[in-house]
Amino acid sequence: MDAAQRQLTDELDTATQRLIDEARLLTGPDLRAPSLLPGWSRAHVVAHLARDADAMRNLLIGARAGQDRPAYASPQARNAGIDASAAAGAAELVDDLASSAMALRTVARQLPAAAWRYQVRVPDSPRFPASQLLTRRLAEVELHHCDLGIGYSHHEWSAVFATMELGEPLRSQRAERFGYRQPESVRATSMARKIPPYRPGRPLPGSWIGRRPA
Repeated sequence: MDAAQRQLTDELDTATQRLIDEARLLTGPDLRAPSLLPGWSRAHVVAHLARDADAMRNLLIGARAGQDRPAYASPQARNAGIDASAAAGAAELVDDLASSAMALRTVARQLPAAAWRYQVRVPDSPRFPASQLLTRRLAEVELHHCDLGIGYSHHEWSAVFATMELGEPLRSQRAERFGYRQPESVRATSMARKIPPYRPGRPLPGSWIGRRPA
């Protein structure tokens, strides 16, 4: 992993920690409420992010072996996996989000340099280098964090993500989020439940960076 990739994974670490930190504040009813994506609850958005991490890990494992490996077994399997994950309880769903993110991070951090150049394949897209998966994952995390409708907006994005070059459709999807109207922040509403705020460097339930096995 070169210096640019290391910086990108650091950005992804930070974005993922922000996402998990806020997702852990959501109750079961919060997660069953509609997201800002038509037809999807907040639970569906979180579940999609977990299964997306699995899919990208599959692609990286294939790249490491120099072989094509599908992100998902099929479109039907993708949708079924999201639906099944979305039906889980709040604690289980957030743990799934954290665990899948950590599994992806582990594979990415250990990937040899040659594997990053391997051309991976995803549906409805020409082949592209595995290295681009880092940018795609960062975009998925930041854009779908906004889609949860819990007060997180483009104002919280880092300058790196807000200005980085994105291909379509991610570039247009990022532009759409600038026009989102967010409801009250989940951080504000959680204060009534006496949930402590996140403090950088301290592990919390739902925290994944520096997480230790039980």
